[in-house]
Amino acid sequence: MNLQADVCIVGGGPAGTLLGHLLAKNGVSTIIIERSAGVNRQFRGEHINAETEAILKEHQLFERIEELGILKMKKVEYFAGRNIVNSITPKNHEDHVGIHVPQAHLLTAIIEESEENNNFQLLFNTTVKELIQDDQGFYTGVKAIKNGEEISISSKVTIGADGRYSTVRKLAKIPTIELTHGYDVLWAKIPAPAGWEPTTRMALVNGHQLALFSQTGGFIQIGWNIAEGSFPTLRKGSIQPFLEPLIESFPELEDSVNEHLLSWNDFVCLKVQSSRCETWVEDGLILIGDAAHTMTPTGAIGINCGMKDAHILAPILTELLIENKIKSEHLKIFEMNRRNEIKTQQIMQVKQETSLLEKFA
Repeated sequence: MNLQADVCIVGGGPAGTLLGHLLAKNGVSTIIIERSAGVNRQFRGEHINAETEAILKEHQLFERIEELGILKMKKVEYFAGRNIVNSITPKNHEDHVGIHVPQAHLLTAIIEESEENNNFQLLFNTTVKELIQDDQGFYTGVKAIKNGEEISISSKVTIGADGRYSTVRKLAKIPTIELTHGYDVLWAKIPAPAGWEPTTRMALVNGHQLALFSQTGGFIQIGWNIAEGSFPTLRKGSIQPFLEPLIESFPELEDSVNEHLLSWNDFVCLKVQSSRCETWVEDGLILIGDAAHTMTPTGAIGINCGMKDAHILAPILTELLIENKIKSEHLKIFEMNRRNEIKTQQIMQVKQETSLLEKFA
């Protein structure tokens, strides 16, 4: 099967889907390919900040997402044992300090708003296998496998929005510097007890941060920082001693923890790293989101950075396509627009990580 579009986006996460939606609204024919079977993907970041909220409202998407279900965080609290030692509350006239948006709700809302637009096409169960180039080295599309069948998609521009382990980035052989941060994160999800206030709670365990994120549907997502590479050793021991600090700081969670965190298999370990690509663009090709600049979990800004990439890129790319300017020197306008801010945010993440103890003083 051979398909054709102005733009082919590899990766149907928040950044790729938002970009596809915005381009289609601008009259740019767009095909998104996503390897998952639907919007219920593996765990991803699900907390958006005020800037992303404003972007979604600007594009008339927030109201539909809100209808599907969101949860506004009332505050962020830092605990030393059972005592609150620091607190972040809403500023000015705001009523929250961040919003939990289930990724399935976010993607569903954007897709539903896009599916009646003939310029928008989303292919699930589709995995990129090869990038297509012409005789001059321009990227002109992709070869992919959809439900076991090879397909070709011809496009003027190919977008890599396929995350921290980006296949597009690897196939394009774009050099990347990966930086480790001395810790990994264990993720788990448990039901919240009755009366659990929608608040982000932080505690300190053996010098590492333990975060509890309230979620829609009455759940708590646990993000537990551990020493880098230590999970294989942890798994060899009993899980009960590991869980004791969690229960000590938050005794109201004891029943939920004992019922739902029965073994190490109830945790997912994320290797924490950030990355910096030598370039985000080639002739006919652009990387966005984690594919271009992997962020750490600190501050939960990864999803927000990716969606801002899409918001900034859509009008730039629309104009460049009209002018038929798709060489890297033209596409570089997008990278120049975003690179300094991303670099600053990555530096801030490191500063937040190294000053962690100050928050609990």
